[in-house]
Amino acid sequence: MKKIGVIVNPVAGIGGRVGLKGSDGDLIQRKAFELGAHSESSARTVEALQMLHQVTDEFELITCPSKMGEQAAKQAGFSPKVINGISIGYTSAQDTEQAVKEMVARCVDMILFAGGDGTARNIYSAIASTAHQSEIPVLGIPAGVKIHSGVYAVNPKGAGRTVADFITGKLVQTREAEVMDLDEEGYREGRVSAKLFGYLKVPANTKQIQSVKQRSRSEASILNAISCDVVEAMQPDALYIIGPGTTTRSIMERLGLPNTLIGVDVVCNRKLIANDVSEQTLWELVQQHLSNTQLERTLAVKIIITAIGGQGHILGRGNQQISPRIIHCVGQQNIEIVATKEKLLSINQKRLLVDTGDAALNEALCGYKKVITGYMESTICQVVN
Repeated sequence: MKKIGVIVNPVAGIGGRVGLKGSDGDLIQRKAFELGAHSESSARTVEALQMLHQVTDEFELITCPSKMGEQAAKQAGFSPKVINGISIGYTSAQDTEQAVKEMVARCVDMILFAGGDGTARNIYSAIASTAHQSEIPVLGIPAGVKIHSGVYAVNPKGAGRTVADFITGKLVQTREAEVMDLDEEGYREGRVSAKLFGYLKVPANTKQIQSVKQRSRSEASILNAISCDVVEAMQPDALYIIGPGTTTRSIMERLGLPNTLIGVDVVCNRKLIANDVSEQTLWELVQQHLSNTQLERTLAVKIIITAIGGQGHILGRGNQQISPRIIHCVGQQNIEIVATKEKLLSINQKRLLVDTGDAALNEALCGYKKVITGYMESTICQVVN
């Protein structure tokens, strides 16, 4: 019988919807809660664990007290063994590392954890300090704001399916995956500087596990062509939500407007309405615009996003401000995707991914979508979840 260790970072991703671009540090976490943020890591863990009901009799679930795993495990219908010596109130990186060491001591066969790149770093640090540092495979349930590391599943269900295959022996091979993290202070100031911290073993499931994020080296002329196509097609009086990324930044530069490289900006009639908005501010702007505009609702608001190089996510990674309720309100037909051919070629299996946190919306977003790749030039890509 396999032993599966489960660790949940209860504050992972709380800075996403409120536009804080990360969740590391006491001050950021307090600010996020003051702005109305709430954790989604427990719910995403439940979604992953529910995929294991078909193999309930074939594994033992070991987890941490309270919000660090126990609550999610019980909510998913399991009766876990709970390790001692871990904080049940406010949790820290030290608690995560201690949990890993406790699980290593209990000879778990795999560690499943929910968090972002900071959590992956904690997992790596703890495993690297043990005698079994190269033996135990891990797998991340994506729950953070920035997820550049290659140790995460593409979504919670993908994590659950992978663990189920591991438990039943359908998936036995592992591979090394990069643990990456950003300097959050620099990230908030628009400087994207990812650092490699080490490698962890993950199940060798290329369909369900994301690749490490890759930076595009696209020539300026290609970005100019994409931005020219988008700007020329902009409709008068329509509200444009411009997502983060270097490709979308070129659109703001063509408009001559200041932009937030790693945030969400809003434009109307080629004028800046708001920079670096939170989910709540964006929701209020959309509602106000829909109530005031004379345009038909289906033409009133557009969302422009790009794909993450190497990974393929278009929603649910770094742009959590564009939430499910906003997408439902705007309409998925009003989502425009822009990406260079180079970026599309870098994506594993050439599939675009969605992981909004809303399962029904993820399904609705699937299909074949147009991607603008140049001036009057586009291609069709498959969107999956």
